Amino acid sequence: MTVAPQRSVSATRRSLYRPSLRLEKSLLRDGCLRLAAMDEVGRGALAGPVTIGVLVVTERIGRVPDGLRDSKLLTPAARESLISPLRRWAKEFAVGHATAVEIDAVGIMAALRAAAQRALGQLDRVDAILLDGKHDYLAPPEECQPSLFDEPSGSPSMQPQTTAPPRPPVHLKVKADLTCAAVAGASVLAKTERDRLLTGLDPYFPEYAFAVNKGYGTPEHLAAIRRHGPSAVHRRSWRLVSDDGADAKDFPDRSSDSVHGSAPDSFLNSEAEMVGQ
Repeated sequence: MTVAPQRSVSATRRSLYRPSLRLEKSLLRDGCLRLAAMDEVGRGALAGPVTIGVLVVTERIGRVPDGLRDSKLLTPAARESLISPLRRWAKEFAVGHATAVEIDAVGIMAALRAAAQRALGQLDRVDAILLDGKHDYLAPPEECQPSLFDEPSGSPSMQPQTTAPPRPPVHLKVKADLTCAAVAGASVLAKTERDRLLTGLDPYFPEYAFAVNKGYGTPEHLAAIRRHGPSAVHRRSWRLVSDDGADAKDFPDRSSDSVHGSAPDSFLNSEAEMVGQ
């Protein structure tokens, strides 16, 4: 009997987080010609957009770039170093956003849907979509399951406007960003693009240190909200609370302040996009 050599614990742990194309290639074998692997970042942030990355997989996809992991497991420098290899590897990719204004207007699920449709709308039509998680946020509102972070939706006229075609079949995979290389690639594209946007906001809103916290609820960020109130790029519907218990909506609207008014409109009112093909 041949006994396989025992692997070290650290090597085993590393292999657990090394994504492959196993699921993506299985879907291609089932008849899909163009698979859109998709992941989101920024869902739980207090400020800035929610962002969706999409990476297209075809039978011509090559070897997974060295060092690719879920974006949350990588340092900022490692993520940046992967951008060029990912673009060469995938050939077709896109990133879409939905702003804090839109999140406040329609809720996080509708905003995720809008960001995803904006990303898909930049690409040639795909045959199927692979989503990380267990919620299909691309589904029409009547099909969507409630989200932990969701807010009550606005009226139909308040839904973000998109020009996306009817959606292809959607496949859900929990922890796909850890196990599926194309989803991990999409997460890196989305994370680096959103981080650049928040870093770009920092000079316009220096009191919130967006370059450091990227809009997430660090203790320092929460303290800045209590001290200054929410900015024009905060999600005011998320009931950000001050020390005295005031709701974020109770703070003065600072969107017309001179420093805030100098911020690019794309940060405040419309989506920014990245596309490659």
